[in-house]
Amino acid sequence: MTKLSVNINKFATLRNSRGGNNPDLIKAALDCERFGTEGITVHPRPDERHIRYADVYALKNVLTTELNIEGNPKEQKFIDLVLAVKPAQVTLVPDAEGQLTSDHGWNTIEHKDYLIDIISEFKRNNIRTSIFVDADIKMIDGAKETGTDRIELYTEQFAQLFSTHKEEAIIPFVVAATRASELGIGINAGHDLSLDNLKFFNQHIPGLLEVSIGHALVCDALYFGLENTIQLYLRQLK
Repeated sequence: MTKLSVNINKFATLRNSRGGNNPDLIKAALDCERFGTEGITVHPRPDERHIRYADVYALKNVLTTELNIEGNPKEQKFIDLVLAVKPAQVTLVPDAEGQLTSDHGWNTIEHKDYLIDIISEFKRNNIRTSIFVDADIKMIDGAKETGTDRIELYTEQFAQLFSTHKEEAIIPFVVAATRASELGIGINAGHDLSLDNLKFFNQHIPGLLEVSIGHALVCDALYFGLENTIQLYLRQLK
């Protein structure tokens, strides 16, 4: 079954909006594990507007499932964090400084040499690597050249078209995933996946190992409760 990793950035955003420790980020992560999620994702940014670097160290000490740290490796502070914490997985995202949310994948051809160097560094430290990519065959082929263990398919385009053109919207992701499997690259996915579109996406993507979901899941939890929401998401992945 495809694994569900819950991105807990939004819990940190809510906490930071008032100061203090409500909601308790560590408790939220542990509750997600207790309710059945198979991983926790965090995406610290240089301004620490949601996840703080200290949060990542604290999470590493208590989590029993996989910790996935996302971020831009062109920030030395991010590299130092990953090498110190040694999560199960690092997901490399080409965010610009101050970017609201991730909105594109790596150009794996243009940035090939850089990605080879940084991926090699993480793999020398026994950290599984994944790189954020668009559903583009050229970028998948380029990803193979970087030596990454996995790719994370950037799924916003699929999500935007799902309600009106889902059969057409899924095609480039099926093609990209099929190519990745042929090349021996593991497949993750994330961005705007939700209760509405997750089951369809999961059923059509061959070899999908993991989805990382935060914003939609936390929004759903406001209505359905966190435990029930996680169970609903897990049900879509069966």
